[in-house]
Amino acid sequence: MSRFLGLAVLLALAAPTFAQDKLPKPRVTDLKNPESVAIGNDGRIYVTEIGEFGKDGDGRVLVIGKDGKAIPFATGMDDPKGIVASLNILYVADNKRVWRIDNKGKATVFADEKAFPAPPLFLNDITVDEHGIVFVSDSGDLKGNGGAIYRITSTPPNPKVKDDKGKVTVTTVADGKKNPHLKTPNGLVMDGKNHLLMLDFLTGDLLRIKIMDGSSTKIAYGFDGGDGLAWDMFGRLFVTSWKSGKVWGIPRPGEKSVLLASGFESAADLCLSGDGKSILIPDMKAGTLTSLPTTIPGWEVDDTPLPLKTQSAFPNLQWTGWKGETDKGKLFPLRPLLLTHAGDGTNRVFVGIQQGTLHVFPNDSKADKTKIYLDIQGRVFYDDKENEQGLLGLAFHPKYKANGEFFVFYTLKTDKTTNILSRFKVSKDDPDRADPDSEEVLFKIKRPFWNHDGGTICFGPDGYLYIALGDGGAADDPMKNGQNLSTLLAKVLRIDVDRKDAGKNYAIPKDNPFVLRNDTAPETWAYGLRNPWRMSFDRKTGKLWAGEVGQNLYEEINIIEKGGNYGWSIRESLHPFGKDGVSGRKDISEPIWEYHHNVGKSITGGHVYRGKRLPELDGYYLYGDYITTKIWALKYDDAKKRVVENRSIPNPNVAILSFGEDEQGEVYFLTTNASGKCIFQFVR
Repeated sequence: MSRFLGLAVLLALAAPTFAQDKLPKPRVTDLKNPESVAIGNDGRIYVTEIGEFGKDGDGRVLVIGKDGKAIPFATGMDDPKGIVASLNILYVADNKRVWRIDNKGKATVFADEKAFPAPPLFLNDITVDEHGIVFVSDSGDLKGNGGAIYRITSTPPNPKVKDDKGKVTVTTVADGKKNPHLKTPNGLVMDGKNHLLMLDFLTGDLLRIKIMDGSSTKIAYGFDGGDGLAWDMFGRLFVTSWKSGKVWGIPRPGEKSVLLASGFESAADLCLSGDGKSILIPDMKAGTLTSLPTTIPGWEVDDTPLPLKTQSAFPNLQWTGWKGETDKGKLFPLRPLLLTHAGDGTNRVFVGIQQGTLHVFPNDSKADKTKIYLDIQGRVFYDDKENEQGLLGLAFHPKYKANGEFFVFYTLKTDKTTNILSRFKVSKDDPDRADPDSEEVLFKIKRPFWNHDGGTICFGPDGYLYIALGDGGAADDPMKNGQNLSTLLAKVLRIDVDRKDAGKNYAIPKDNPFVLRNDTAPETWAYGLRNPWRMSFDRKTGKLWAGEVGQNLYEEINIIEKGGNYGWSIRESLHPFGKDGVSGRKDISEPIWEYHHNVGKSITGGHVYRGKRLPELDGYYLYGDYITTKIWALKYDDAKKRVVENRSIPNPNVAILSFGEDEQGEVYFLTTNASGKCIFQFVR
């Protein structure tokens, strides 16, 4: 049974945020039966206006000006309802056809009545996936008969073929004949790559539809007269009811819904605002467009920016053996991926360069030159075109001061599909220099593809070494390593480097979660990971944090626990993934936080701050996004078991390769450039 079920009872217990006399002042008034709203690629608000019901030709799409006035954008429709934007195109469902509207307001019929497998009766809501494939609901006769969901694909005209106009194909995803749970399909929204969420107007059920075969799972109910669905950028779902005038928020899949407002006359098909901080709701009977905040009572998340900034931590630092250009004058950016300390009381900073060198220098903002601690460039493979390889991991033994041991994880130059975990030792006569001949290979990992290496290694408070490994690369986890417990890929491993089992240069801790299973690699600590980048322990609580890079739509943050299954590749963050994607299962550990690819496309996991220089950051998990260069400080409340803050920190538009922590607990982030100023710190 889904954790959503039982929602009808819960709804009665939830107090609305906005009663009828307390709704915010509408942003737009005097509309004639507005049904749906969308944000265009240009950032403007577009609203469908039905006009007079049953009267053909008076329907239109309006664009809302900066002054709040509605301006005709596309006219000549019948009863336009659902609207959605994809790139520079708007798609509109209009009774028995779907319109395509360009960025100048020119409307052409995208799919007419004859294009559908069965004559449509009442095309209603519409959505589009990240590839531009359109889905539209048909509410049938509005009495529970003839309902369906259709998929519309198109191929552009071939310029090499005379008079070729391209092709539009409409196929049935689901209908009431094959799926009796579909009565009056209305609200539609994508849920991952291969699933839809559909709100049924007649039954009030919220169904997850598998696009491949049209099967459905009821995940919630109690939304009588349900109309619209919309996600925000952080996994919160919003639901409207045309019949009751109510609006709900579901803080994350599997949680109780919360009634946000009950004062609309007929809350129709909503959308997320351009800034992501509110939802826009047309009220058909009232003729208004109103904005409600995305805040869900009891699930508030403080997203106010922190009064901090970033700056170069070691502005005078010169990197021994490196210069910003080659002998031929080509730029040669520095790529530091690792920053850590030896834990030996010297407060030195160690930085690993992706091409295969480790540098050491004093933890002093005036430091002007590094020393090369270890140079294994001759053993490490790195290529800018395959930049998820190279020197990827560095961890000093907790007893380094006594034994001089440290560990590195890198890609083997003689076989770039192999990653190596090795032990090295410091030289006997120079504490700032390691012995390159001391290498002892602990194990080798063979990968099918070049990407998704993972590579973070770190010692836990238990003294064991933890290793993060990606799924082996490519897209869609083609080898199905995520849920395969017999492989080391797509896992977090846990090993004992102080002992050796028979045939190994390490030992398996006896309390690892799968040591007694014959079908599982005993090194496994947790699994179901696509590409964990990066991973770290909170030095105060001992919790293991990981940023997990997503594929299609979502980035996520996980707290890694013993035996946890983090869902890949049947889940992407909080959503089903692929044709075998599943709904929330009790045996899958959900992320504590997700963000959509409209916010960022490649998470860089960081550290929980435990330094002394900025006590206001204590307990915040600092992380960023490699593509958008955004940085946040996230606060997780253990008692509430949820995120309560996700606050931005300004960043001077530099890529975030990795984060690091010095011996005092101060956190830094690393970027790449040809100037060598690649280490940044946080300051007031």
